[in-house]
Parts: sequence; C-alpha cells; structure tokens
Amino acid sequence: MRAAVVKAFGGPEAVEITEVAVPEPGARQVRIKVAAGAVNPVDLAVRAGVFGGAGKTIGLGWDVAGTVDAVGVAAAWQVGDEVVALVPGVADPLAAHAEYVVVAADAVAKAPATVDAVHAGTLPLNGLTAVQALDLLALEPGTSLLVTGAAGAVGGFAVQLAARRGIEVTGHARPGDEELVRSLGATRFVTEGVEPGSVDAVLDAAVLGAPALEWVRDGGAYVGVHPGAQPGSVRGVRTDAVEVAADGVRLAELARLVDEGVLTLRVAGTYALDKAAEAHARLAGGGLRGRLVLVP
Repeated sequence: MRAAVVKAFGGPEAVEITEVAVPEPGARQVRIKVAAGAVNPVDLAVRAGVFGGAGKTIGLGWDVAGTVDAVGVAAAWQVGDEVVALVPGVADPLAAHAEYVVVAADAVAKAPATVDAVHAGTLPLNGLTAVQALDLLALEPGTSLLVTGAAGAVGGFAVQLAARRGIEVTGHARPGDEELVRSLGATRFVTEGVEPGSVDAVLDAAVLGAPALEWVRDGGAYVGVHPGAQPGSVRGVRTDAVEVAADGVRLAELARLVDEGVLTLRVAGTYALDKAAEAHARLAGGGLRGRLVLVP
C-alpha cells in the first residue's frame, strides 16, 4: 500500500510516497481503509523535525475517516463500519496518511452520518483538541472566554463548543473573518485584543502566548495548544496547554454534534495522496479557512 512518510527532515519536498506492507490489527485494534484525512500544522512540524526522530522513517497524518476492514480480538467494531479516528504520534513509521491504518479500537468513533468522508476527516484532531482544551479550562456558563485564532480549525470548533456550553465567547481573528466567527457563535469579535484583565479565560489557538495571557483577569485561566509552550503563571492566572489524546467516546460526542448541526466541518480543498507534498506547501502558505484533505 502507499503511505506518506518522511525519511529526511525538510520542506514540503521531504514528503515521500512509499510502498509499505498493509498493517495487521492486533488485539483490541481495528484496521481502517482510509477514505480521507486532513493535513494539519502538526504534520508540517513532524516533517520539519520539530519532534525529532532523525534517521527514522516517520509516518505523517493524525486524522482518518474511512471504513473498518479488519478487526483484532476483542475489538468491538464490525467490518464495514464507517468511522473516524485520531492517530496520534510524531515518530511512528506509519500514520494516517496512507491507504490503510491500524488504530486502537477505543480511539474509534462512528463517523458523522450527515457529511461525506472528506469532511469527516477534518474532525478528529482539531475537534478533540478544542474540546479537551475547554475541559482544561472548566468554565461555568456565563463566564467569558476569548478564543484566539477563532477562524481557524481548532479555534472555530472551540467557539462553537463554548457557545453551546453557555459561555460568552469573544473571537479574535483577522478583520475579514468577523462574519465567519460571529456565525460560529461568538458574541464579540476583536482583531487587536481586549483590555488587560477583562476576560475570565483565554483559549490560545493562535499561539500568541504572553500577550494573550495579559487579557485574562487575575485568577483566571489560560490554555494553549502547544504542550510546554504556554507562558508562566502571573497574577494567579492558571496556565496550561492541551496535549490532545485519542478518545473514541469524546470523538463520538463530537460526531453527534456534527449531525445535530452544532459543529461545522470546513474543507479548503482536497489532494490525492500522491500530491501530499503539494498539500503541505499550500498549508504552509497560510490563509486557509478550513482544512486541506488527502484522499488516497
């Protein structure tokens, strides 16, 4: 089968399509015939060597939507089930951007019924990152949250999920994104930030760091999306960062919210798996509103 991998770190040209053996599921694992999977900034970071692993073959891709085609012992899925899953990892030889992938059975969720596989393939990584970040913030209804990067994939999900929880959301994004961000559920929109100490919490999807921390009131909370890169605590503000984890139960909840119309899945374009390097280059160019998706 074909898979997108990196054998030597570098720019988009470092992405290779190689032939590898079809993986076999072990106990409590399933094999998914991949229909689609988004390209995310973490893929660019893996390709560039941010997470290490020099001298190894490293698979690319964290998002997968497809069909179960083989199951291991004690895996509670059936061949033919249409599913989504998160395939986390930054140094494994095979990941989601391939024709087949094996994942833990408890990382899998039923795919949303109201969207196609291309759209479903944008949900796992960014949806789980957003909901797990909100869980870390643990905000009560009526509290105020500023989401940076509110027009992006993680930020957009965070706005929708927070608004559903009754949180007053301010979206921070570029001027041209106001209509989009408000449509996602933000009650306020800003491009330059807010008064220092004026919100209860910040979810920093744009990785602004210390400037975003200044917007949080004394004793509030800040959560970033790059583990270890969050600023240190000041003024009693609790600071943390989400380290996204595979979770089939939470992913199933997100899929149901897609079917209920709560979550919007946005696709900026599709590429054949063989054109993965081109997708990497396009994502690196910025300016996208939605994810690029690879289709084997």
